[in-house]
Amino acid sequence: MSFAEFWPRYLDAHRDPRTRLFHVAGTLAGTALVFCAAVTRRPWLAAAGLAVGYGPAWFSHALFERNRPETFRAPFRSLAADFVMAWHVLRGTIDEQLAGGTSALKEEQL
Repeated sequence: MSFAEFWPRYLDAHRDPRTRLFHVAGTLAGTALVFCAAVTRRPWLAAAGLAVGYGPAWFSHALFERNRPETFRAPFRSLAADFVMAWHVLRGTIDEQLAGGTSALKEEQL
């Protein structure tokens, strides 16, 4: 499955804005911690980054979406989609993605 095929499925699993908020916060905080781990050479910060990144996201799926996180089915595509979703949320274009799915993603990439 290509990323373009995966993206609509990922979006469908993240319909609730609260889930997206938890994901974006976790993605940004987790990325910052992993970056700090690399800069300071403290591996425990990388472990903390994974916990901070995935913990709130998985919690939000259980609490709001009531579905299984895509991470368990496609971990690498899901991680990439986390960053793409964060980008769209921060830019204010996530509603377009939710409405258009794959076509919106392809149009933006052109």
